Amino acid sequence: MSAEPPATSLFRLDGRIAFVSGAAGHLGRAMSMALAEAGAHVIVNGRKPARLDAFVSVLKSAGHSAEAQAFDMGDIEAVRSFFAARPCLDILVNNAVSMTPAAFDALDASAFEETYRSSVTAGFEAVRAARPALRAAVASHGDASIVNISSMYGVVAPDSRIYARPEQASPAHYGPAKAALLQLTRHLAAELGPEKIRVNTLVPGPFPRPEVGVADPDFAARLAARTMLGRTAVADEIRGPLLFLASPASSFVTGASLTVDGGWTAW
Repeated sequence: MSAEPPATSLFRLDGRIAFVSGAAGHLGRAMSMALAEAGAHVIVNGRKPARLDAFVSVLKSAGHSAEAQAFDMGDIEAVRSFFAARPCLDILVNNAVSMTPAAFDALDASAFEETYRSSVTAGFEAVRAARPALRAAVASHGDASIVNISSMYGVVAPDSRIYARPEQASPAHYGPAKAALLQLTRHLAAELGPEKIRVNTLVPGPFPRPEVGVADPDFAARLAARTMLGRTAVADEIRGPLLFLASPASSFVTGASLTVDGGWTAW
């Protein structure tokens, strides 16, 4: 009887191709780096070519395989064109979202449309256009994975007591779009499951940028106090959960939501 491979090998992505939208952002960089470190060729996407090129240089300098593809996920024709042209795609991470912050009374329909289109509609169109490429990945490696990036505010409402200033609060058009991704994940998982294409959602909690704690330590402390662990997360703590959902380590996981929020939504 042949020995089973070590459990750590289940997290390897050697020879696989991954696409990450919003890749040059706070969590996008950490997720892209995790996939690259696991052996994947990572296609980093965003709207700013110079920023993407600089990030690709960082990845390549670390010995990883990467390329930049600059286009707006809110441009549905660009999304369709790009993914339809891919011969093979093993991992699709729908992370991008366009959001113009605005106070409750200042929000208009266009703000909702922009945020929904750039995350939910774009995610759906990316999956639909990439379906042949994902099927090719299944034929090659026996598995393909889609990971949609939601938010704790797709699960619960913002606690207004935490936000001393209106500009700190999560705006009303963000959470509804992130909530829609949860249900989109279930629909896509049911649709694609027979083809061995898995679809899951990652639900991050409070991952403030480092400068938040410097600029407003009181606000950072209020965020930390709201979690069961008594602290907020650093960007690198998204890497393990993302790698689990993207890799064969989660080969029997689909239609699921993995919450990474320090217990925020479990109170």
